[in-house]
Amino acid sequence: MIAFVSGQVAAAGPDGAVIDVHGVGLAVQCTPATLAGLRVGDQAKVPTSLVVREDSLTLFGFADDDERTVFELLQTASGVGPRLALAMLAVHTPNALRRAVATEDLNALTKVPGIGKKGAQRIVLELKDRLGGPVGDGAAEVRAPAASEAWRAQVQMGLVNLGWSAKDADAAVDAVAADLDGAEAPPVAALLKSALKKLAK
Repeated sequence: MIAFVSGQVAAAGPDGAVIDVHGVGLAVQCTPATLAGLRVGDQAKVPTSLVVREDSLTLFGFADDDERTVFELLQTASGVGPRLALAMLAVHTPNALRRAVATEDLNALTKVPGIGKKGAQRIVLELKDRLGGPVGDGAAEVRAPAASEAWRAQVQMGLVNLGWSAKDADAAVDAVAADLDGAEAPPVAALLKSALKKLAK
């Protein structure tokens, strides 16, 4: 088990980063929210979970230990693999997932790509006693709420990490915000893709 990696951020992309650990570049798959906190050239300490398969070793990185814990608990439900667990954390915070499972909020769970109503019911049934209720503040927090536009900083940093100038990134974020026109913001990954399309034009 690799509990965390610590080193300089060597590269960052839409779905992962490379951390230089004493000359060895470790590829870490992350949620957009986690990637938003990683800037190329900066030092970073990223909690991780190593997923071992017959044909691969994949390292997943998280914003904090709580996010990693929830990621690992999610995979104890049948039908939930690491990719789906990561997608769930890309859409919802750990506390939002705890709340959705505890209150049997199927609508919240089906907002995650790849989870239908039956899958959401199974997740609630299997994880209700394992995840527990929300902890600390922000019990109902959802990723990138439109009201606070927290997604703007995440998308802007993601674009800068991908090599765009801060000026271009700001312009793309403004264009995406204009398209939303007050509507509920989709997951940060979708917003980042929209911003990249704006820059490609």
